Amino acid sequence: MNKPHTAGLSYRDAGVDIDAGNALVERIKPHAKRTARPESLGALGGFGGLFKIPAGYTNPVLVSGTDGVGTKLRLAIEHQRHRTIGQDLVAMCVNDLIVANAEPLFFLDYYATSQLDVDVAATVVESIADACLLANCTLAGGETAEMPGMYHTGDYDLAGFCVGIAEESKLIHGDQVAPGHLAIGLPSSGPHSNGYSLIRKIFDHAAVHPETHSLTETTTLLDAVMEPTRIYVKSVLSAMATGQVTGAVHITGGGFQENIPRAFDDALSCRIDLDQWIRPDIFNWLEQAGDVGAEEMLKTFNCGIGFVLFAPPEHTETVMQRLREAGEEPIVIGEITPRTDAPVVFTGAFA
Repeated sequence: MNKPHTAGLSYRDAGVDIDAGNALVERIKPHAKRTARPESLGALGGFGGLFKIPAGYTNPVLVSGTDGVGTKLRLAIEHQRHRTIGQDLVAMCVNDLIVANAEPLFFLDYYATSQLDVDVAATVVESIADACLLANCTLAGGETAEMPGMYHTGDYDLAGFCVGIAEESKLIHGDQVAPGHLAIGLPSSGPHSNGYSLIRKIFDHAAVHPETHSLTETTTLLDAVMEPTRIYVKSVLSAMATGQVTGAVHITGGGFQENIPRAFDDALSCRIDLDQWIRPDIFNWLEQAGDVGAEEMLKTFNCGIGFVLFAPPEHTETVMQRLREAGEEPIVIGEITPRTDAPVVFTGAFA
């Protein structure tokens, strides 16, 4: 005789709410839809994102990248700043792709948490969609994972993945950078998404509460460090379309010393004049409050320059004019020279 079935454990009892996941998908579908490019196929919710190769390429090369936002995410969680963290995620991926003169095509995100808060997750994904529009790429899909026991309650983690496309003959490898070429810097919006473990350490060291401590009359420390990473896609690709850009650098983790040399070969060096731009207030505060040396600042932070392009001097004004037309305020910050010592040499007041 069969015994009557009694209620047993469910997936929800284990901490995973499938209904909440389904509710999130329905919330974010409209945001994904508004990012669709003409090449997009299918809709959010399938097992894979579908995307056609755009027309007009003779020898297309796919370029891919993945990244996160580091411990800036810790501040976003602690201070409920979920509305812009998605732009940081997208920017860190797409800004890497355009270094090679690749146009971002589609983006996927990974959102992992202990227990899904649909409102928080929907806010984050909406900000990802907003950023995809700025980068002219499609939010083609993603993954939301509830993993009780892996994360503290209220925490979540983010990762992003992006695929772009470039014409093989127009790929920028940096092998065209030569002595005399000038370095054109594009301003950052702040620390972007790098150095945040040090930033949080400085907050503790200085015993300040970033949400109430004023940096300027209108800006708190938290406002300054949570300013989202700039997305340089449209302006940089427009400048590269001139055919006069020989190299490019996204200033991310490792600052100037680690990133600048990735744009040219070992026989060259880049001389950076730090007096060519005004360093934003947040970097001055971090240096002073944390007693951080100039070398460490330049090795950790972008110090006000988030992207660098190289061009021959006779073509620099053409490149800069194209950047201005795209809304940038480009600055000539340095010059390529034959290498005699370090791959990056600094001059100026805070060198």
